[in-house]
Order: sequence, then structure tokens, then C-alpha cells
Amino acid sequence: MEGPVDVESWITGSFARGNIPPFSFTYDGKPSDGFIKRWNYRAEKLVTGDSMEVKYRYTYTDRKTRLEASCEVTGYKGFQAVEWMLTFKNASGQHSGLLENVNAMDYSLTQTRDGISILHYALGSDARRSDFQPVTAKLEHGADIYMTPAGGRSSNTTAFPFFNLEMPGKRGIVVGIGWTGTWYARIRQMANQSVALHSGMKNVKLFLYPRESIRTPRICMLFWQAEDWITGNNHFRRFILAHHSRMIKGKFAEYPLSAGFQAAGPSPCNENSCLTEDFALAIVNRYKQFNILPELFWLDAGWYTGSGGPNYEGRSWGNQVGNWTVDSSRFPRGLKPLSDAAHSVGAKFMLWFEPERVRKGTLFDRLHPEWMMKLPDNGNYLFDLGNPAARQWLTDYISRMIVDQGLDYYRQDFNMNPAAYWAAADEPGRQGISEIRHIEGLYAFWDSLLVRFPNLLIDNCASGGRRLDLETTSRSAPLWRTDYQYGEPNGYQNHTYGLSFWLPLSGTGAFAADTFTFRSSLSSAMVMNWPIGASDVSIPEMQELIRKYKELRPYYYEDYYPLTGTGDLTGDSIWLAYQLNRPSDGSGIVLAFRRTDSKTGSIVVKLSGLDKNRNYEIRNDNDGKMDTKSGTELEAGLTLELIHAPSSLLLQYKIK
Repeated sequence: MEGPVDVESWITGSFARGNIPPFSFTYDGKPSDGFIKRWNYRAEKLVTGDSMEVKYRYTYTDRKTRLEASCEVTGYKGFQAVEWMLTFKNASGQHSGLLENVNAMDYSLTQTRDGISILHYALGSDARRSDFQPVTAKLEHGADIYMTPAGGRSSNTTAFPFFNLEMPGKRGIVVGIGWTGTWYARIRQMANQSVALHSGMKNVKLFLYPRESIRTPRICMLFWQAEDWITGNNHFRRFILAHHSRMIKGKFAEYPLSAGFQAAGPSPCNENSCLTEDFALAIVNRYKQFNILPELFWLDAGWYTGSGGPNYEGRSWGNQVGNWTVDSSRFPRGLKPLSDAAHSVGAKFMLWFEPERVRKGTLFDRLHPEWMMKLPDNGNYLFDLGNPAARQWLTDYISRMIVDQGLDYYRQDFNMNPAAYWAAADEPGRQGISEIRHIEGLYAFWDSLLVRFPNLLIDNCASGGRRLDLETTSRSAPLWRTDYQYGEPNGYQNHTYGLSFWLPLSGTGAFAADTFTFRSSLSSAMVMNWPIGASDVSIPEMQELIRKYKELRPYYYEDYYPLTGTGDLTGDSIWLAYQLNRPSDGSGIVLAFRRTDSKTGSIVVKLSGLDKNRNYEIRNDNDGKMDTKSGTELEAGLTLELIHAPSSLLLQYKIK
């Protein structure tokens, strides 16, 4: 892999007859590499309709038991990327043998140059300042790095399903894993100078019923060759936008500048449990009056039956999930007046749901107790998305809500760890089947909504950003990427810094209008949380912040460069800085933050992605001062200065 990778040649070579494919499994106690060459083999080239894509299907069949392992592989020529998904099917009339140790990816790369490989990866989300923290590890001889998320949510706490393997010789592979459950990845430095990559679903040990099939996690590998490993990440960000983002009318969907209804109210109100129709309509009119309209009005938790009203008495919004009918005591005409009001001022309307978590005794539990997955002494039930009848019923139910309430966007939260429910529901001898069926059901549910409503956007929330992976980002984006302390600026800086390595689309809240806090919340989507009913922020200030946000948002769609390294960036005594560069027009921005306890008034950063032979005009957004430097000078080192702490700096540059 010294030069660019021809993805079609890689596919046809890796999956050629007589070769061991880049996946593995154990069947009836025997590893697949010992028998897969003897199974019946069939290769098919599929029609794609895109000259820059190639697609093949490879099927391996056991002559004796008729177990089929079918792998559909896609190559993306413009990105040097390949991805595949493995499906197992029992084509016989008998139970299959025991299937276990399923590695959807089992692939080794041999180092062709001396040196040490380096793994660039990230932490998951745990509502901490360190959410999505970048991590760098050298793969010394014998190194073995194992990653898996906590509790059954794909980016929960301990792991994040994307990583970049940097190898000697200025080359590497970015890997993305598509599985919204308990995936795992193992990266091992072998003695023969090769690096072994394994990934799949963690808990699989099962037989298949006659004619039954299951899928595995989706695997993506993007090959890169560059002077700097971050170039590989930027290729991957572009790939995500082009092939794994929500598309509407042939373009990736731009996620919105949003605003809520700011209706928590006095104790014991919480979230939107005390919101009423008249107050909500007044809020919309207030935004219109001040000319600070968002692109989306967002109604979060607490709008449904039992979560508020005249007999509220402090009941928590979280204890009423499953009551998915509009609280008629506060919204006697339903939510359609709210969506109509949003539409009348040119905005969209989004509503929060948490359909997979059902509280004991709520409407969904009473209607269909047979669809509830339960644990002893636990009032949270898991709605069985793996049941086709249940999934179809839920799809129809949510679809009616979308139509009847005039919803434009759909927000799905998930505030529970499902792994224990899946394990408890597994049949004897079928470990992992409940998780597989639930995850398959989740994708089918979302896909059905997106087909029924071609302009729908899905906001993916799971206690913040705890279900981010290759499959969910293909269908959704996180408008609220972490439940970390709302509005704390240093944490928000970290979350933008860490998540931007991998995903170009995400959002967070802006809770204050001072420059430091506002810039800390910048990302490709934002939620305005200014208390406009009694705000210390003036109307002109809010108008200017909205204008500035819309000006800066497009930079988050192109290339990203961290300027202050990786590792633990959570401290209050540091600087944090990053660059967003637009190859499309040669412009970019630099954002830098000097935190409260920093004793250093300046740092030197090296910009990337510039044309060394061109001059760049640089505007300091803090004071309006202009400067001109060559691309060579900016890549050699640019001094950033801030006198006070905390404070921030925004530089905007363009080719002169």
C-alpha cells in the first residue's frame, strides 16, 4: 500500500476465490480460516448507478449444513474507501451449527517501512468535559488495544467507533464501525511487523433457525497516503458527508440553528412540563418581534400526558415516557398550533420522543405489554424493536404523530443502557440474538420514517451523544451531542475539538452571549438558549450572534485541524485552538481559547492545508485588524496572543 489504493482491485483480490476474506468466524467449534476455501463460492458484480462506486456480493456456502456467509462490499473510488456488511443465513430446514467469534473485520496490514505504528482514537460520551477526547497510542511490539462501549450504546463512555491507524511510510487506514450496540475492536501489533485489526459485535454465540438470517456490524476502511495523519481524518470527514449523512435532493442535509421554548419554570417544573400552548405561541412571537428567529423550534421532553398539567405535583418527565399522547390540559388543540406558528414565521418544528424506553403503567405498556422487555425490580421497560409487528406498529404511530402534529423533524432520545435487557431476553443457545434483532429493527424503523417523509431530519440523542456510529450518522445527526454540564464553555470547546476529528455534523447549546462562551459553542449546529423573556443580552447583540453563527457554520463542513495536540485537554490552565480550512475557496478560520488559569499570554500554532505560494489576508475578529502572510509563513508558525484569561480569539483568512 505504498501508493493510492485501487479499491476495485482491493475488493476483487481480498475476496477472490481461494483467498481467505477479511472476516472470520467460528462454526461448530472450527475457525473459518480452516474451511472457508472449501465452501461453495459465488461472486457477483452488482449495478450501482454511480461510476465512482463499485459493488460486489460474495457468498460462501457450507455444502453440508447450507449455512451461507454473504458479504456485500462497496468501493468508493473517489475516497479510496471500502465497506462491507456480512450476513449469515441458514438455508436449510434444520437448525444451523453454533456460530460464534464473529469478526466482521479480520484484516492485517504489513508494515513496509521501519518504525512504529500509531493509533489515533477517542473516548465516548459520559456527560463529562472529556467526552470525545482524542487519544494517541504508540503500537509498540506486543501492543494490544481493545475497545468496546459501555451498556449497549455505541459511543457510550469507554469507546468511540472510529479510529485512524497511522503506519510508517506516511500511510494509514481510517476505520468506521456501524453498529448501534455492543461492538468491539481489537488492534494488535504482531511480531512479524504486521498490525491485526478485528472488529464485530461483542456477544454472539448462537444457532440459526431454518431460513433465518442475521447481519453483522458494517465495516468501513478508508486508505490514505499523506505527510500528516490528520489528512486521513479529513478525507474521512468528506466521505461521511458524501456517503454517510442524511441526503435531501442530492445534497447532505444542513442541520439547523434551533431554539427551544425556555419553559422550565419555577420548582417543581422541569424541562417542558409546565409549558402551555399560549406561552409557547408567545415565545414564537417574541422571537419574531426581536428578529432573532431560529431555523427550527424544538419542543423537548415534558409535552406528553402525565408529565405536567394542573395535577403535576412535580412528576418527572422521565417517569412518563410511554405516554405518547399530547397533554390536553396544557395543549387542548394538540401541538399543531405550535407547528403552525413555527411555519408561519419561516421555521421548522421538531418534537422529542423516547420510544424505546417505556415506563411501567404508561400507555404503551397498557396497550402492548407483550412488547416490553423487562428486568426484575426495574420500572424502565425496553420496547422490543426486534419484533416486526411491534416495529410496524411504532412506525405507524410515530408517522401519525408527524402528520397530525405538523412535525418537520423527529428527535429520538434513549436514556437507558439496553445490554442487560437484551441478555435477559436471549433464548437458550442464542446469545446475542436479541441485540441483533433490536439493532436491525432500529435501522428499519428510521429507514421507514425517512422513506415516508423525504424531507424529515432525525436528531439522534442518547443521553447526549452515546449512539454515534457509522450506521446512525447515515440516518441522523446529534443536535445535542452531550449531556455534560449545560453551557460550561471549556467542556464545549473540548467536545467540538474531539468530535470534529471524525464527524462534521453535530450540535450543542449556546447558553450565554459573551464572546468566550458563544465561540465555545460553535459547531455545525447550535441551539440558542438565551432567556429572551428577561435577558441581559440586548436584541442587537443576539441578532449579531445569529448573523455570525450563520457566517461561520459552513467552515465546519470542510477540513479540520487540531492545533493544540491530543490527549487530556480538560484542564483550566491550557490553551485550546483549532483550524477549519475550506479547500473549496481557500478561506478558513482559527479559533483559540485561553482558559481561566492559563499563565501564558501567547502560543505558536502551525496552520495546515494552505497554498504555500499564495498570500493570505487575515482578519482578527476581536479588533478588526488586518494582516497578510504567505502560506509558507502560516505553516511555519503563527503567534496567537490574548492578554486576558479567560478570553478567545477568532481569525478569518482568505487568499489575497
